[in-house]
Amino acid sequence: MRVHKRKKSSRLRGSKTAGWGFRQKHKGHGNKGGTGMSGSGKKADHKKQFALMKDPKGIYFGRKGLTSRKTAVKKTNQINLRDIKNNIFKKDGQKIDLSKHKILGEGDGFKAVITAKSASKSAIEKMKKAGGEIIM
Repeated sequence: MRVHKRKKSSRLRGSKTAGWGFRQKHKGHGNKGGTGMSGSGKKADHKKQFALMKDPKGIYFGRKGLTSRKTAVKKTNQINLRDIKNNIFKKDGQKIDLSKHKILGEGDGFKAVITAKSASKSAIEKMKKAGGEIIM
């Protein structure tokens, strides 16, 4: 009576065919990951170069599809007073054209005339207090 049977992996150590019969049956095939484009998921490495090369828009990997209206990204360009003052504003009385942006009130006001699509109440108040104005 046999008490302990060795595992298959330990019994096949050193064998040329690893239990697949004669040598030619499984020679150099590796793991193909299926047929067609199967096995080419986001994290898989099979056929990745092929997918990237064949797809002209580069959208084979990643998420696609629709989103609900609630989760849609707001398309308005918004900029804070702080960013305008640090990056665009140079001298008092300067005219700044931001006609495609909405001005938000984070930061301090300054003496300049800003042309904008729209502005928040706090931004308008801060600019008036500092001696500047926002024209919509």
